[in-house]
Amino acid sequence: MRIGHGYDVHRFGSDKKLILGGVEIPFGVGLIAHSDGDVVLHALCDALLGAASLRDIGFHFPDNSNEFKDISSIILLKRVYEMITNKGYALSNCDITVIAEKPKLSPFIPEMVKTITEALDIDKDRINIKATTEEGLGLAGNGIGCHAVCLIDKE
Repeated sequence: MRIGHGYDVHRFGSDKKLILGGVEIPFGVGLIAHSDGDVVLHALCDALLGAASLRDIGFHFPDNSNEFKDISSIILLKRVYEMITNKGYALSNCDITVIAEKPKLSPFIPEMVKTITEALDIDKDRINIKATTEEGLGLAGNGIGCHAVCLIDKE
């Protein structure tokens, strides 16, 4: 068994759609990012890569490459999971915490879980997502942050 941790944060200020966990969240502004800015999937990718000692998302999908400009993070997640499975690992479980003052995310969590588990072709009980605020005190005050911790195991 191996454990990995991922973290990502982006600030608001883009005219892009707000995408979290592969789900479009109705909100007036998106996150500034080279890709779609999905902090949930970016943190999950980093957790998976870290658990398998495969560096980080920026190493594999650099933000100065036109190939990844505005790319869906679902595509990145699928590529990362292929790297993991090619090393003989499978995701045992992942616990994800989204940090956002706004918008309210709890109504979208079941759809995020569904989107992620379908992308990885795993059971929904392997992904847990929760959302919290920092009561206006932290980094996520003008954006959204996310932590992910995952456990991978040999298949």
